[in-house]
Amino acid sequence: MVAHINTVAFIGIEAEPVDVQVHIGAGMPNFMVVSLPDKAVGESRERVRAAISALGLSLPTRRITVNLAPADILKEGSHYDLPIALGLLTAMAVLPEEEIAGYAALGDLGLDGALIPVAGALPAAMAAHAKGLGLICPAGNGGEAAWAGGAEVIAAPSLLALINHFKGTQLLGAPKALLADDATRYPDLADVKGQESAKRALEVAAAGAHNLLMIGPPGAGKSMLAQRLPGLLPPLDPTEALEVSLIASVAGQLTDGKLTRRPPFRDPHHGISMPAMVGGGLRAKPGEVSLAHKGVLFLDELPEFPRQVLDALRQPIEAGRVSIARANAHVTYPARFQLIAAMNPCRCGYLSDPSRACTRAPKCAGDYQTRISGPLYDRIDQHVEVGELSASDLALPPTKENSALVAARIAKAREVQTARFKELGAWPRVRTNAEAEGELLDQIAKPDDKGKALLSEAVERLKLSARGYHRVLRLARTLADLEGMDGLRRVHIAEAVSYRRIELPR
Repeated sequence: MVAHINTVAFIGIEAEPVDVQVHIGAGMPNFMVVSLPDKAVGESRERVRAAISALGLSLPTRRITVNLAPADILKEGSHYDLPIALGLLTAMAVLPEEEIAGYAALGDLGLDGALIPVAGALPAAMAAHAKGLGLICPAGNGGEAAWAGGAEVIAAPSLLALINHFKGTQLLGAPKALLADDATRYPDLADVKGQESAKRALEVAAAGAHNLLMIGPPGAGKSMLAQRLPGLLPPLDPTEALEVSLIASVAGQLTDGKLTRRPPFRDPHHGISMPAMVGGGLRAKPGEVSLAHKGVLFLDELPEFPRQVLDALRQPIEAGRVSIARANAHVTYPARFQLIAAMNPCRCGYLSDPSRACTRAPKCAGDYQTRISGPLYDRIDQHVEVGELSASDLALPPTKENSALVAARIAKAREVQTARFKELGAWPRVRTNAEAEGELLDQIAKPDDKGKALLSEAVERLKLSARGYHRVLRLARTLADLEGMDGLRRVHIAEAVSYRRIELPR
């Protein structure tokens, strides 16, 4: 007899169907798993054997062959434990084959038969629902699997409970779709003394999802400003939350299986490797650029990151996705993130203060800043200087301009963008001004005559690239949205141009 159990293999955030075929036949007693299993899948034999033994059952002393079809897809991870165990129990006539055929299954098995949560339950549930199947998963994954939309989900705490459910002696209730408590208290923008121009730049960046680079001496408040950005961003809409959660589910980073509507905020250390940043490794897992999808990627001490890691950001910034090619995998992850970066003007950090600058100034500044390539600088919409604070600035009382007030203005500007893109038929493909391009950008960002003249002059004097020209227009559109204006005026173009990097590294 051959028992068939449906499960999935993950290729990026896509769940490809896998047919787990279990055959118990004549021959020397053996237990084999075939069709490109990795080490974790190969070791499932011992976990399944122990889990079934914990039920008071024993495997038949015959030749057991488990085939994971199709054979040309690499099978990775421990989530094959449960479908293999279900296949064995079906082949042993412990479970009814007709009922099990209507479900896909995934889950890790403990030696005592407990079902342990695994990564990828949400995309697996969505793939099962698309094929008209239900999903069997560990109880810890039930909350995220329930978001698949109409799919029947059986979330069991143990293999024994699952058997009792199918035999009718125990009823497992449908899990509830869980949403994380988003009442997180973020640092308030009112705590930042002075730095009004930097606060303005941060507000503009948040309103249009523009990339921002802050340059200033140590202790000026660059990191403080970036840490307050999550409290300014509006919550994700349901579609965005599902996109973000799919990536987090594949990466195994959904806490307690709960979805969240807060945009992700990732701040990796500058010692990060290339695979950790853009994705990859043995299993081609999502990197920081994908984990920051629909959110913020904050890179502090930007020049300290390896140059090849920084240059690897150039393609995802433009395309909104990252493709990972390996010998055994070729996957694509979404990576539509907002880059916020901070850096010192030079290695010592005190380039503008002759009394504290190092003896190599100003040459050290050129050497330090050229660690970042010109094309990456060109992809950053806003370059803002964060100056050193004086004693009188630090003695000032907190300002009335707190995060709540700024977040309200940002939310209003985002609502204007959403309404505009829906009217033009570009939503949800384009959600913010930073994503507009081509004919769409021409439609929404038409400066008046004075604005056109100023922009033409800026292109000639500042030697702006075509990319820089379009980024100025996107930024000007956001500035107009914050003021509630339909057209672009000279003042919006002027402020947008002021954020461009004038002195490119030589």
